[in-house]
Amino acid sequence: MLKKLSIAFLAAAAMTAHAQNPIVQTCYTSDPAPMVHNDRLYVYTGHDENGADFFWMQEWRVYSTDDMANWTDHGSPLALESFSWADDRAWAAQTIERNGKFYWYICAHSKISGGMAIGVAVGDSPTVPFRDALGKPLFENGSWDHIDPSVFIDDDGQAWLCWGNPQLYYLKLNEDMISYEGGLILADMTEEAFGAPLMKNREKGRKYKDSYVEGPWLTKRNGTYQLIYAAGGVPEHISYSTASSPTGPWKYAGEIMPLCPTNSFTNHAGVADYKGHSYFFYHTGKLPGGGGFGRSAAVEEFTYNADGSFPTIMPTDEGVKPIGTFNPYRRVEAETMAFSRGLRTEQNCKVGVYVTDAHNGDYIKLRNVDFGTQSPRTFTARVASGLRGGAIEVRTDSIKGEMVARLEVPGTGGWEEWKTLKAEVKSKVGGTHDLYLCFTGRKGPHLMNFDWWRLK
Repeated sequence: MLKKLSIAFLAAAAMTAHAQNPIVQTCYTSDPAPMVHNDRLYVYTGHDENGADFFWMQEWRVYSTDDMANWTDHGSPLALESFSWADDRAWAAQTIERNGKFYWYICAHSKISGGMAIGVAVGDSPTVPFRDALGKPLFENGSWDHIDPSVFIDDDGQAWLCWGNPQLYYLKLNEDMISYEGGLILADMTEEAFGAPLMKNREKGRKYKDSYVEGPWLTKRNGTYQLIYAAGGVPEHISYSTASSPTGPWKYAGEIMPLCPTNSFTNHAGVADYKGHSYFFYHTGKLPGGGGFGRSAAVEEFTYNADGSFPTIMPTDEGVKPIGTFNPYRRVEAETMAFSRGLRTEQNCKVGVYVTDAHNGDYIKLRNVDFGTQSPRTFTARVASGLRGGAIEVRTDSIKGEMVARLEVPGTGGWEEWKTLKAEVKSKVGGTHDLYLCFTGRKGPHLMNFDWWRLK
C-alpha cells in the first residue's frame, strides 16, 4: 500500500510542485484541531489507517509550525492504549491549555458502556506523552451520540465542552478541566438554530435549508459566539450558527465551505488566528490512496467579513503562503517539511520521530529557506541504513535544481544503527529559496532512515 502511494506521487509530481495541501503527506491525518501556544501553531489530528474500510483509528497525532509552511511531526503522544476503558475508534479530538497544563479531549469506543464516550488526557507540554486524567471516561451513558468534542474557554474563564451527532450536547467544566458542574445540557435543535430540526422532527417531503450533523467547533468573535459544524448529511459541508451565549439559542448563519470534490464524504473544521492571520482547517481525501476512510488535514487562509461573519472558503491544493522564513543554520528534525514524496515517519523511545521508507526519487521540500548573505560550508545529517545506503542531494528551488551538496550514505550496520555524516557544500547559495533534500540510490530498495540535518 505504501509503495503504491509513492508511485501515485510520482505520477502527480508536476501537479504538486506548488501544493501545500494536504499539509501532511507521510500518513493520513483527519479532523484537524488547531491550537496556538507560545508563538507556535499546533494541529492535533486523528490518524486514519492505510487501506481502512471504516474509521478504525488507533491514535492521535500532533504537528506544529511557526511559519504556516514547514510542519514538524511530533508523532503520537496519545493513543487508545492511554485509556484503559477504550478499545477502538480514536475519533475527533481537541486540545487546550489552562494553567500550564494541556487538556486533550477525545472520544473513543468504551469497553464499559459499549457506546462512544468522552475522555480527557493531560500533558505538561503540547507534545509530550499525555496520560488519562481520570482513569475513566469524563462522560458516557451508552449512547453512540458522544463523538467529536470541542473545548472553549470564555472571556470570563468559564470552560465549556460540546460534542455530539445528531444531538449537540454541553458540559460546564470546572476550573480543573477534568470535572464538570451540573448535568448534561442538550442544545435546542431547531430549524432556526441549524437550518433543520432533528430528523425525527422533520416534516416528510419538506426540503430544509441545512442541518447540523457532527464535529462542532465552538469559538467567539467580537462578542458573538460561533458554532462551526459538519452539516447537511453525507457528503458533508461546513456551516455555522451564532448566538449571544455559548449554549445558544443558536441562529443559523450559513455555509462556510460548500460541498466540493474533496474525495471525502466527511469534513471537520477548526479555526485559529495566528500572527495576524486567520486560518480555516479541514480535511480532504486528496492524498494519493486516500478517500472517505483515508483523510488528510488541509488549511486555507481567510479574512472575516466586516461584521465578523465568515466568508465562503473553498478548498485548494495550493493552501497558504509562508508567513516567515526558515532558518537552516541549526539542527533541523528530518520530520520537518513543507511537502514530501513517498516518505513515512516512525518513532521510538530512543530517537523520537524520524523519517523512513526513503527510496530513490523520494524527497523532502522546505519552503522559504533563508540562507542569508554567506553560503553554508557543510551539510551534516544523522542517518541509518541496514542495506547499501544511497545519497542525499541538497538542491534549491526544485528536485532538479542546483545541487548545493551531496551526502553519500553507506550501510551503517542496521536500520537503528545511526551515524552522523558530513559533506562539503560544493555550490554557493544565498538569499531565500525552497530547499529540497532528494534521496538517490538503487531503484527499488529502502535506502535509509533519516533523523536530522544541519547546514553550517
